[in-house]
Amino acid sequence: MAQKLDDTKLLFRAVIMGPPGSGKGTISERIARGFGLQHLSSGDFLRENIASNTEAGVLAKTYIEKGLLVPDHVMTRLLLPRLEEMTCHSWLLDGFPRTLAQAEALNSSCELDLVISLNIPLETLKERLSHRWIHQASGRVYNMCFNPPRVQGVDDITGEPLIQQDDDKPEALVARLRHYKDVAKPVIDVYKAKGILHTFSDTDTDRIWPYISSLLSAKIPTDIADAQRASTH
Repeated sequence: MAQKLDDTKLLFRAVIMGPPGSGKGTISERIARGFGLQHLSSGDFLRENIASNTEAGVLAKTYIEKGLLVPDHVMTRLLLPRLEEMTCHSWLLDGFPRTLAQAEALNSSCELDLVISLNIPLETLKERLSHRWIHQASGRVYNMCFNPPRVQGVDDITGEPLIQQDDDKPEALVARLRHYKDVAKPVIDVYKAKGILHTFSDTDTDRIWPYISSLLSAKIPTDIADAQRASTH
């Protein structure tokens, strides 16, 4: 059985922000492996709740089926109870908060130690997303240039067909990325004012990673990383 951490001084909570295609998932996985933070993905929670037919999941599904964004009050109902279960763990939250209302709800629930913001050029994002295909049921993402499936057009694990989301298609990309920028700016401003925002800019995840790794090495004391790894065994 996993041993929980009782000492709040041995906890570290972080958020990673970035537009679609910025590499949040890739960076999050590296942080989880390297520093023992539990990777919490809002997209995963959303899919789990929809699959389990929870009240919030059923509600979220009604918006998704209409091609609408899941509203703030539904996302907070999905995420905050999960975070309350993680009071004894260090974590990295990916995909939440997206809006100022979500950031305010998160702030009322817990204190963040660090926010990482990925600032990727528009042309790079357009290139990445135009080659992105997903397995809809699981949310697994493939890129036909640098992370293709073993068999073209099908998911590696289930063998089910991959799809390209309508909002990843070229004609919808620019509007989608502009919307992210407009919505994210006030959130970024809040975290900048708190002094916990760190922004990283480049066209390549592998070039960004060493700087993020150095930051986390300086910010996360060794005893926190060690204690968090021990709690998962």
